[in-house]
Parts: sequence; structure tokens; C-alpha cells
Amino acid sequence: MHRPCHLSILGLILGSTLAASSWAATTVAPPVAAGPWTEVHDASPAFTPDGNTVVFARGNGATRRLFAAHRHDGAWSSAQRVAFSNQWMDLEPAMAPDGRYLVFISNRPAHDAGKPLDGRWGGQAWPGRGGNLWRVDRVGDGWGTPVRLPDRVNRSSTTFSPAVAGDGSIYFMRATPADGSFRLYRSRHVHGDYQPATALALGTGAGRSDFDPAVAPDQSFLVFSSDRPPAPANGNDLFIAFAVAGGWSTPVDLGVAGNEARLGVDRTVLYYTASDHRIHRMSLAPWLGHRPVR
Repeated sequence: MHRPCHLSILGLILGSTLAASSWAATTVAPPVAAGPWTEVHDASPAFTPDGNTVVFARGNGATRRLFAAHRHDGAWSSAQRVAFSNQWMDLEPAMAPDGRYLVFISNRPAHDAGKPLDGRWGGQAWPGRGGNLWRVDRVGDGWGTPVRLPDRVNRSSTTFSPAVAGDGSIYFMRATPADGSFRLYRSRHVHGDYQPATALALGTGAGRSDFDPAVAPDQSFLVFSSDRPPAPANGNDLFIAFAVAGGWSTPVDLGVAGNEARLGVDRTVLYYTASDHRIHRMSLAPWLGHRPVR
């Protein structure tokens, strides 16, 4: 994502538009995605199941808020700020696959009288740029009151990038205190309760970071950003990993530099932010056709 509270501002999107990939079939950057996101620094489009409502982040730094737009007769309405996103830095919305609720990141305090969360990663403090995961339910055509997810998910104020699976499990990224790098985690949702989060075994090397996950509703595959090889020096690429017996397959480089990945309605199109700070799209069909048998 393009924000100082994440790795992209620290240099993870400074690489070339394309990197080498054994499956990449094109040498042309995927196109900018059409939609109601019209400004630079719009990011993270999260769609309802029918594809006719989208929530996304707009702004840069502490100005980021969540906006929504609606599609009627094939045309998108102008984006309007959602009512609950009016004071704090809100970003990275992720829609539940059934469309009943949204999970997003905010620097808002756990209690009304508090101050914005501070973050810490990469060996330095980021005042006011921390984040926790919050949930807000759909209420008619609008939204309810955001509720912070429990401490077993929000163990630190440097917790970002939610993705919601079909069973309610939450995928996200969290900074590692030892070296400030990021890892991906999953908190399973069992009988209406979030379980203690566990790190995903994706073969991340020492000092490397994985971040910004997007997960299929059935958790059969995961797309994420990483600065692991063969990503370009001082940059990051998008990778895909598949669920296999006992964990995840070896991640495969999609050959595109980007972050803040979000799956489209049919789960075969990927939306992401490129180094131009705009939302792009690409088809995952070539990679999904090679998914391993579980």
C-alpha cells in the first residue's frame, strides 16, 4: 500500500514494473483498472458479492479515509466518504465474501478518549501511523458502528492489511519486533470467536517481509507482496501460494511489482497498487490453471 505506515513508502515499490517470472506470459504492464477510484492514492477496492458496491481507501498519510461507490446500469456513482470514517486514519478495507461486513485498518484508539495509535517497524517509530483491525457490519444500505477485533488478533499497534476468508478467518500482517520486518498471520474463526493468530509458513527469509495478503474465500490460494527473491533489489513483487497438505506451496512470483492486492468478484482478477500509486488489474487465470491438487 502507498502509505508511510507500510513497507511501500520505505522503498518496496521502487523496483521495475515487471520482474522475471517462470509463468509470466507478458512483458507489458497490466492496465490501470477502470472504476470510481479517480485519484492518485486511491487503493484497496473491496467489492460486495454482486460487484455493485465498492469500498476503497482515498488519501495519503493521515488523511486516508474510506469511500464507497455504487454501480447502476453499468455506471459507477461518484465516491462518497462513508459515515464512520470521519476522524481517524482508515485504510485497507477488506469485504467479507458474503458482503455482510467489512474489516479495515484504523489508527483510532481502542477507547474514545485515547489518541491515535503509534506504529513501530523498520527500526523506527511512526507516531500516529499505527494500526489495528476493526470490523463494521452492513446495515441496510449503510454501515453500523466499527468494533475493534480482540487482542488475540490485535496484539500490537503495527497490525495491518486484513483479508477475510469464507469461514470468517482473518489473514493480516504484523511487524516482527526483532528486526521490524513483516510476516503474514492467520486467526481462525471458530464458533464465532477468533483464535490466537499463527504465522503462515511461506518460507520467508531472514530480514525479508511478506505483506498485504488477499485470500480466496475457500482459502485455496493466497496472493501477497514480498521483497523476497526474485523481486528486484529495493522493491517487491506480487506472489501467489496455494494451499497444499500441511500448509502452503512454494510462492510463485507473478512478475508484477505491486501491493495492496484485492481479489475481484469472480476471484480470478486481481486489483493492486503499482508504483504510480494507482489501482491496476491483472488476470490470475494463467496461475490458477496451474494450482496443485490438494
